[in-house]
Amino acid sequence: MRHGKKINHLGRKTAHRKSMLANMACSLIEHKRINTTLAKAKAIRQYVEPLITKSKEDSTHNRRIVFSYLKNKYAVTELFREVATKVADRPGGYVRIIKLGNRLGDNAEMAMVELVDYNELYNPNGKKKKTTRRSRRSGGKATENAAPAAETKEEKSPEGEE
Repeated sequence: MRHGKKINHLGRKTAHRKSMLANMACSLIEHKRINTTLAKAKAIRQYVEPLITKSKEDSTHNRRIVFSYLKNKYAVTELFREVATKVADRPGGYVRIIKLGNRLGDNAEMAMVELVDYNELYNPNGKKKKTTRRSRRSGGKATENAAPAAETKEEKSPEGEE
């Protein structure tokens, strides 16, 4: 019986599962976004989020703990340098899972896993597009700019025909 056993085995033995999750976590840290199945996406979120929390405090002990999970020194350096500085003020929830629909070959549910702070579309605190408010009244710059543009088009068209 599997009472109280919450880990998803993903159809693999322990060593294969751990190495697969480590490889996927390194890819996520390196590329900031990966596509995978929904089950693996949920497993990778449980695997990566504690590591990102550890990376917020840069100590030798934390680096060694994270390296024991990832087994890739380049991913560890990237995590402690770039990712940790971006998520320093975030209390948790570093990974976002977006469902993509089903895969054509075997109809498996696909998902995109991404680091939250690296997506400008969903990030409300990131770069904001500067918007200007325009009034409904016509008497501003919009009418002045529109009139010369119309005149230039009319002037250019007779010259082009000659």
